[in-house]
Amino acid sequence: MYSCYCFPFAGTGSPDLGVSEPASISFSDTSLSKLDGQSKNCVGEGDLKHLSNLVHEKDGGPAWILLMDKSTSNMSYQAWRRDPETGPPQYRSRTVYEDMSPEMMRDFFWDDEFRLKWDDMLLEAETIEECPNNGTMVVKWVRKFPFFCSDREYVIGRRIWESGKTYYCVTKGVQYPSVPCRSKPRRVDLYYSSWLIRAVESRKGDGQMSACEVLLFHHEDMGIPWEIAKLGVRQGMWGAVKKIDSGLRRYQKHVASGAPLSHCAYMAHINSKISTDRMKYLENTPDDLQEIETCEQTVNDEKPSEKNVPKLLVVGGAIALACTIDRGLLTKAVIFGVARRFAKIGKRL
Repeated sequence: MYSCYCFPFAGTGSPDLGVSEPASISFSDTSLSKLDGQSKNCVGEGDLKHLSNLVHEKDGGPAWILLMDKSTSNMSYQAWRRDPETGPPQYRSRTVYEDMSPEMMRDFFWDDEFRLKWDDMLLEAETIEECPNNGTMVVKWVRKFPFFCSDREYVIGRRIWESGKTYYCVTKGVQYPSVPCRSKPRRVDLYYSSWLIRAVESRKGDGQMSACEVLLFHHEDMGIPWEIAKLGVRQGMWGAVKKIDSGLRRYQKHVASGAPLSHCAYMAHINSKISTDRMKYLENTPDDLQEIETCEQTVNDEKPSEKNVPKLLVVGGAIALACTIDRGLLTKAVIFGVARRFAKIGKRL
């Protein structure tokens, strides 16, 4: 799930952190242009408000159900799921990383170049367009999916706000006319993966704010039956979380070695500063107030249809669900059962 994150991350390949041969990252000819054209409003204050509502559990969604509560010497992890009346499962997670700064965590999530070194599901990453003023980016990902599915393509708008050393990181699927859909890889349009990152007190009990808390909300419609996707998440979640932690610690050493900052990580340093008072105003303002930039405005400024923009945005968390069904974690019986179900669906996948 992590688009990342995005966390997106139970892999289908080997568990090491090496780069897969086909993986690549590139920057298009327009990557240095300002986002003042077709994508100028792809991520706005409405998205920030929505993320804040999720953090404070004021979004009006159903109750969260605890799925997991585990820890290692480096981090603690909790994950929840909820099933809306319409839309895919929604996930929420809370991870606390020891000996980690919010800035390091922020850069790690944004660094597509380094992601290719630890996320074996990410095959391609391309920056389509970016804004040098507020750091908004439009990127394209191609992610590896299980053996019974074609790979998936994502066109993602992303932006970071900073409020008192707390970072609100929004990533979501956007419509982008200059990147048309192809038959393969299949486009994932409904995608949302966003984080709140902040320093918290270490569990060492020394009173130091040397740990980093990450609250993640994630959902996506991958074109896979939701019950099967939920099974994959449950089976692959903990392995994926540990893999993210391994990638993060490797990134920490990479930065400490004096390695130059990648372009994507540099863009994470260009973010929108927002005051505590402005955050309170957004949190207490009705969703339909026109003064707030709409998070649902499409890139070409056309009004979206209700079919594509439900009133209650589905959310999610746990892991970046960019394919969580891991052959290494599922039993043969489950795999064959999944395959039989997909055989009935045929080419729709």
